[in-house]
Amino acid sequence: MTGVTAVPHHLRLTQSRMPAYARDNLASLPQRSCRSQHTLGRSVACHGVGFVTGAQVELTLHPAAPGFGLAFQRLDCPGTPPVPATRDSVLPRQRRTAIGQNGVVIELVEHVLAALAGLQVDNCLVTLDAPEPPGFDGSCRPVVEAILEAGRVAQDAPRPCLIINRVLSVGLPGKQLTLRPLARPGLAISYHLDYGPHSPIRPQNRTFLADPADFATSIAGCRTFVLDSEVEALKNQGLGQGLTHQDLLVFGHDGPIDNHLLYPDECARHKILDCIGDFALLGADLWGHIDACCSGHTDNHDATAAVLQHCHLAPVVAHAA
Repeated sequence: MTGVTAVPHHLRLTQSRMPAYARDNLASLPQRSCRSQHTLGRSVACHGVGFVTGAQVELTLHPAAPGFGLAFQRLDCPGTPPVPATRDSVLPRQRRTAIGQNGVVIELVEHVLAALAGLQVDNCLVTLDAPEPPGFDGSCRPVVEAILEAGRVAQDAPRPCLIINRVLSVGLPGKQLTLRPLARPGLAISYHLDYGPHSPIRPQNRTFLADPADFATSIAGCRTFVLDSEVEALKNQGLGQGLTHQDLLVFGHDGPIDNHLLYPDECARHKILDCIGDFALLGADLWGHIDACCSGHTDNHDATAAVLQHCHLAPVVAHAA
């Protein structure tokens, strides 16, 4: 794994100013050694329309050898190698995650990465015939369903684990992400969302304890959301062409337009989904507590830079599937 050579100036080691949460349930994280790496039982494909290009996209997930990691290969760019889904490949973007190398760019990778990482698929080659994966309904449920159809296969190699052993904080007061140690191995993600008293999206909090089955049932189906007042500006940037209010959650003054929430806190759950996808770029499991307040992709990427700079790999012990 390659570390990050420089950490942005606003990364700091400090105590969090995050709102307080009830964290009694975090004590139940299970004791475990580093687990085995996993790949897919077979190749499996998904189809859909890209959010950026509006084009039909075929995306295929392929098994890969131990230590391969996650990588994306564009079949519409013949002869180009896969782009590793690592922190070093991240490109500067607003409101989404893109990776690229040597002029080959893949946009909006976070939901595919979330599906793979959420189900603990560590080694996978993702091929696609467009500059982006399908957007589906703004969730990663179709990718999760494809992975479950293909099945997971344990591999004879331990999964690396990065341990958060100090408090790391990125962002600014009111829009901040703090990483804290946990007393026991595992990952917890808390998200606090509050856009103010005049927002149609009500304040909400959610804590997720990393578990593949719970991810598939309670996080994977939660959708991208946007305010109706932002839609025109996003379309002027080339995003969301051809999408309707049924394709993702668009909030007007009275809530979702021509759509309904799956959960009262679906927006916070989707932010957790984004965190899982962005932190998959570490190429290792993460043991600790991600505590996020109104943060986004840029904060996630700053946080992964801090983790690579300041945290260490757990010693390899006997691994369990």
